[in-house]
Amino acid sequence: MKKGEKGQSLVETALILPILLMIIFGITDFGRIFHAYLTLDHAGREAARVATVGAEDNLIKTKIREATSGLIEEELNITILPVGKENRPSGSDVTITLTYPVEFLTPFVGWVVDEFDLENTTVMRVE
Repeated sequence: MKKGEKGQSLVETALILPILLMIIFGITDFGRIFHAYLTLDHAGREAARVATVGAEDNLIKTKIREATSGLIEEELNITILPVGKENRPSGSDVTITLTYPVEFLTPFVGWVVDEFDLENTTVMRVE
């Protein structure tokens, strides 16, 4: 190794390391957000299916909470329309809307893009 090239690998590492860390954080954020999205989608379908067979709103919300056990329950917003089993006659539609806030862990991206809401809406016909 020549005398003038001793610090070359240190400089190359210093240039590449931030980019590599951003990629790793980005993959982690994508996985977290995709998991939350799929969980909301699954919970919405499960809840809508329970609602179509004539369940009360409390049972529907319990089903949602069971299906979203990987998410923070206090941050999950649940909307069931129309409200009340008696307002969902056979042949009408029931709409389940789930909203969950997500924030980025990636430095710089988390500072630029604030928290945003993932939303899932599922509509099924009451049997």
